[in-house]
Amino acid sequence: MKKLAFVFASLAAPAAQATDGYFQPGYSIKSNGMGGVGIALPQDALAAATNPAGMALIGNRVDGGLSLFKPDRSVSTTGSLGSAMGPAAGTPITGTYSGNDQSLFLIPEIGMNWMLNPRMAVGISMYGNGGMNSGYSEIFPPLQAGTGVDLQQIFISPSFAMKLDDNNAVGIALNLVKQTFRANGLSNFKAYSVDPNKLTDNGHDSSTGVGVRLGWTGTVSPGLTLGATWQPETRMSSFSKYTGLFAGGAHFDIPETYGLGFAWTPVPRWTLAGDVVRINYAKVKAIGNTADCFYQQQCLLGQDNGPAFGWKNITVIKLGAAYQYSPDLTLRFGWNHADNPVLSSQVFLNTIAPAVTQDHLTLGATYAVSKDMEVSVDYVHALDNSVTGPLPPGFATAGSTETVRMNQNTLGVSVGWKF
Repeated sequence: MKKLAFVFASLAAPAAQATDGYFQPGYSIKSNGMGGVGIALPQDALAAATNPAGMALIGNRVDGGLSLFKPDRSVSTTGSLGSAMGPAAGTPITGTYSGNDQSLFLIPEIGMNWMLNPRMAVGISMYGNGGMNSGYSEIFPPLQAGTGVDLQQIFISPSFAMKLDDNNAVGIALNLVKQTFRANGLSNFKAYSVDPNKLTDNGHDSSTGVGVRLGWTGTVSPGLTLGATWQPETRMSSFSKYTGLFAGGAHFDIPETYGLGFAWTPVPRWTLAGDVVRINYAKVKAIGNTADCFYQQQCLLGQDNGPAFGWKNITVIKLGAAYQYSPDLTLRFGWNHADNPVLSSQVFLNTIAPAVTQDHLTLGATYAVSKDMEVSVDYVHALDNSVTGPLPPGFATAGSTETVRMNQNTLGVSVGWKF
């Protein structure tokens, strides 16, 4: 198991994605093909990432997958530099800048599940989050060439699930989380930090934490299953190399999430499913604190209640359908819509974290190679979206604006074995 976890961590090192904020739309190839649904519809051994109760319903199996992710992020500016930029004040900054210094990422997923008896299961699901990856070879002042960040999160989640009766199951997953972070190109802000030596260009730093996810599924009538899940906020250790950047003591905690879902088979061959999920980004200081006090020069980067990305809490709606075309072939499609966590008043600091995509269109399929082996594929397209807001006073003249934008494409394949 230790060797497997090491291999997974090595694969995940270059992975990053920005979807529902920095959470993935779904946590398996099958789930993503249906818009990310999964609270009431477990389909593979990654089910514990969404609702651990589902692990009691999928039998003995192993699933492994890999996705190729291609985000396209950029910023556009209008106006000129302000008085805080000294001799450069008045210099025009109108232009468009690509944040795609790295444009392709590999995202792995691995899950295993064992039925201890017909009612109880133990398993492990390994998956990742990311989404604050950017790199600008050219950018407007006061940012510098090379400005960018890289955030990655790896979850290793052992789980236990149990059927309470023929209709209800509950489950718990222990989340062992490791995350890494790097920031570059922010040296022009050292005068605005509580610790200039721990603001930027210190390489990757890591932090760890332990959390939990709880879940329930229940068949309430023939063909209709409901589900519920809750993951409280996960406290993470400090990014000690970046205490001059992040609010809240550089504890980049994992936000609380909870959700409800359904799965319905109205007629043979068709399954319809939907989830509603809440992600409480705003409760984490290093994510949710606004930058207003920073723009007004009333607080510093790295203070406990200092500036951050100003992300708001978001609601995510996921809808999907699966059609069993033949005994060997299942087709899937879906839609995932999230509130935009980035407010127009907070666009400047979100230059390095332009997670503004809202709508994902998804396709997927599974082909049974044999009675024990299946291959699944998915394609996810996040539609282009942008947010425009004012550049901070002092750094830019009145009326200067910035627009952050992003779209994404993901293509994935996985193999599942039943045993």
